Amino acid sequence: MSRAPSSRLFRLFRSGHTEKPDYLFVGAFFMLLFIGVVMLSSASAVLSYQKFGTPYYYVIHQILYGLMPGLGLLFVASRIDYHVWRRFVVPLLMVSIGLLVLVFLPGIGYEYGGARRWVHLGPLLFQPSELVKLSFLLYLATWLSSKGAKNIQNFSYGFLPFAVMTGAITLLIILQPDVGTMGVIASIAFTMYFIGGAALPHLAIAATAGIALILVLIRSAEYRFKRFMTFLHPELDPLGIGYHINQALLAIGSGGIFGRGFGHSRQKFAYLPEVTGDSIFAVVAEETGFVFAVFLIALFVFLAVRGLRIARSAPDEFGTFIAVGIVAWITFQSFINIAAMLSLVPLTGIPLPFVSYGGSAMLVSLTAVGILINISRQGRKER
Repeated sequence: MSRAPSSRLFRLFRSGHTEKPDYLFVGAFFMLLFIGVVMLSSASAVLSYQKFGTPYYYVIHQILYGLMPGLGLLFVASRIDYHVWRRFVVPLLMVSIGLLVLVFLPGIGYEYGGARRWVHLGPLLFQPSELVKLSFLLYLATWLSSKGAKNIQNFSYGFLPFAVMTGAITLLIILQPDVGTMGVIASIAFTMYFIGGAALPHLAIAATAGIALILVLIRSAEYRFKRFMTFLHPELDPLGIGYHINQALLAIGSGGIFGRGFGHSRQKFAYLPEVTGDSIFAVVAEETGFVFAVFLIALFVFLAVRGLRIARSAPDEFGTFIAVGIVAWITFQSFINIAAMLSLVPLTGIPLPFVSYGGSAMLVSLTAVGILINISRQGRKER
């Protein structure tokens, strides 16, 4: 006799244990969310008024279509036993890949700034690469935990399938093109493969192939080559390809120790490009200064440390792989974004997690954090 639907629903939403979540992680994370909303409200005010006649369009849109539904997804994901995701990893990944293909179809894919990274789903505009980060991460966690270290170290059964899977995903993202997101996904995959017990020669091959691919991508597109040369010599073309990074550095430098004051950024007045996206850290540093900028970086570091503790105390390898993947995702993306604004790496165009404007990124990222919180609920008592 089949179980009643209510019984199945209960089994789906049970957390597996009655343990409380990692409150230090949760508290720091919600502090980051609050900072993100506050800083977006300031950074977006001028651009919002220019485009929509109100300084609050972007922050309200972020709250209504990103933060509020995202928090709902976070709560649901934090209550669902993370082992349930094993059943859905293949269809979820197939849907994600299908959406990646749809971005290239006329009438469905949406192009902005020379890139096709979005799909129109009715009234919604969605970025499939954000969903791929989570679906591919869950798929890799399932695959790695089912293989065992011995098979992972085997070239035919471990490295080759890993390389094919990662290569296929990154190829679709390169074609959009979105090299920044490609780098984040490749970093997540490499980190999970490493902790899965991969053989060092295989890791060396993967790293070499990744570096070679980046060099080829830089040389194959003129704008990427110019951006790379600007990274090496920001003074070469300050009013052309070097304009973005020079304005970002000007914003950060003019913030001084304690900043110009909240709402008093000058660079957001149509000087600094992408103030609501990948340049938002520059506005944060300009308005709040060196001290708060360091605090924000320290907050990301703290989340990474607590996330790794959650991974270490996870009850099984599946939970460990998921937790490490999510931590790698948030950490790599945040520090690539910040490093680009500080001219430590070339500009990539990827947003700052939980701070930059973007509904797709917020929805998927909050879901991932909810899964991480559920893993912390079931973890061994090491905290």
